[in-house]
Amino acid sequence: MIIDFTTATFKDFENIPDYDISQRADYFYEFLEHMTARGHNNYRLKNTSGTNATLSIDIANQNKEYVSFVSSDYLGFSQHPKVKKAAIEGIEKYGTGTGASPLIGGYFDYHNILERRIAQFFGRNEDEVVLFTTGYAANSATLQILMQKEDIAILDMGVHASVHEGCAFTNKKTFPHNNLEALEHILKMSENLYRTKLVVIDGVYSQEGDTSRASEIYDLVKKYNAYLMVDDAHGVGVLGETGRGALEYDDLLQKVDFIAGTSSKTFGNLGGYMITNKKIASFLKFQSRQHIFSVTAPPSSAGIVKAIDLIDEEPIWKEKLWNNINYFKKGLDDLGLDTGITCSAIIPVKIGDQSKMWDIGRILIEHGVYTNPIMYPAVARKDARIRMTVTARHEKEHLDKTLNVFDDINKKLHIAKK
Repeated sequence: MIIDFTTATFKDFENIPDYDISQRADYFYEFLEHMTARGHNNYRLKNTSGTNATLSIDIANQNKEYVSFVSSDYLGFSQHPKVKKAAIEGIEKYGTGTGASPLIGGYFDYHNILERRIAQFFGRNEDEVVLFTTGYAANSATLQILMQKEDIAILDMGVHASVHEGCAFTNKKTFPHNNLEALEHILKMSENLYRTKLVVIDGVYSQEGDTSRASEIYDLVKKYNAYLMVDDAHGVGVLGETGRGALEYDDLLQKVDFIAGTSSKTFGNLGGYMITNKKIASFLKFQSRQHIFSVTAPPSSAGIVKAIDLIDEEPIWKEKLWNNINYFKKGLDDLGLDTGITCSAIIPVKIGDQSKMWDIGRILIEHGVYTNPIMYPAVARKDARIRMTVTARHEKEHLDKTLNVFDDINKKLHIAKK
């Protein structure tokens, strides 16, 4: 089988007929070398400084500083002195690890404090919160144990890969992004065929940066006696009057059946959580494989508690984030670039053509701007884009520098909307 490297994506190498694991790996390595030779390999670059508005990156043994748009540390709390101090104090008290899973000795009082603080933040009870080592695991683990062959998961096509992985043991249908008519059709056709029907959506979608039609979807889901899970990993701390996320807009924090989230973005750390009713939460704590067979989060998780506190204690960070979002998006729009329907800190510049996207990613790096070129299967084949995340740590000079680079790129490659 011959793969055209000029149009190939990582997905093309996933399973090549008649190629064993070594042959597939060899062929993929050739593809990576092809990308690297053309300056198109913007993946797994080696950072030599902490997550911030700028990153020091070692590329080809040359260490330089770049304006960074690759981090989801939206409020910059991974660098906040109070968050660092709390994490250090956790380590000094408990050490660097837990050494066990939660069922057999790895559940500490600081885990309970974190459960309680997450619950308070969302106006829930602490026995409704289940902690996981990552946000990815929170989605995958919950769905794997709850949804079986008698059930069906109905997914917005824009949900995260962890959700699809979680549906490995159940029936699965997808509906076009935010399309209520298509969702209702699936719900109606599934009404008497499956034991459990669970609809999964995002609060903020990671590629488009837009929000779900959560209120309308909730009403529709309940009309057909189904459950609703909302993954608001990219909304918490960014959206809502008090930073409680996309669900705060629609007063759904107390209503949806499952709220999935992560500590790796706004909370500036590592970990995930699932919020549901106390009986399902208890079931997950004793049945979810990724929970009961995985070592629990380390004592540095004490920093998460402080980060949650800071959302209320220091709202200036959310205000600064939105000043940056509005300024940067307006600058890109004024250049005629296609930023889609984003209404969050995730700002795509849609290119369409994959080969042109690679060239743009290369030029940005050459001019000191680090972004994420995104291609299929993360997005549709003809919807390649440069994905950027704005944070509260960015200053106007960082944004202006990037806008100037995009202006030059547009003059050379004509990427503005026609």
